[in-house]
Amino acid sequence: MSRTHAAIDVPTATRAQPPGWRDPRLWIGIAIVAVSIIAGARILGAADDSVSVWAAARDVAPGDTVGVDDLVSTSVRFGESTDAARYLLTSSPLPDDLTLVRALGEGELVPAAALGSGDEADTVIVSLAFPHELIPTNIGTGSLIELLVIPADGASDDKRGSIEPTTVLSDVVVIDAPSAADSLGSVSRGRQLVLGIPETDSDALAEILSASEDERVRVLVRG
Repeated sequence: MSRTHAAIDVPTATRAQPPGWRDPRLWIGIAIVAVSIIAGARILGAADDSVSVWAAARDVAPGDTVGVDDLVSTSVRFGESTDAARYLLTSSPLPDDLTLVRALGEGELVPAAALGSGDEADTVIVSLAFPHELIPTNIGTGSLIELLVIPADGASDDKRGSIEPTTVLSDVVVIDAPSAADSLGSVSRGRQLVLGIPETDSDALAEILSASEDERVRVLVRG
């Protein structure tokens, strides 16, 4: 008994062809790779901009001696490279006799202006209030300023610029410079500046305090 086999059509095998230059899939793939490379480069570049600075490991008070055990390393990326100079970098040697001239809260970055040596423990911390229009906009923590006083008998003439103020204190460190919104009594007293002034300048300090009551003190930023 004979069997009849039905013919089966077998499709012809075709080889996958690589995409041509005109294939949109090829260009999409190239674009994805390019975007990935650019994104990775930017991430690495941002990481390279970070610097390591010291932050307070706990709450510390003025007059406390600060050592490595009181600090913790923190990686920070500053908007301006010059801002890093205002803080205590971990890459710089840490002296043995550092003393705080103002309080620091746990986790707060340590400004270089908040530290002094044991020989500078006689620094007087003074908070002065100034009218907002008399404070330079670029002043901040760590700034070096000059304090100038207008003579009492010429205070009313200062608005016309006929009386020149006299420098009473120079190279004064701004320990803290709260924003106008953060300054206590900002509406009535103006903006506050917390300054570190050596006790050896007590006579000049007395003059500054007296002149500040009449708004005769002017501020010049040195750095």
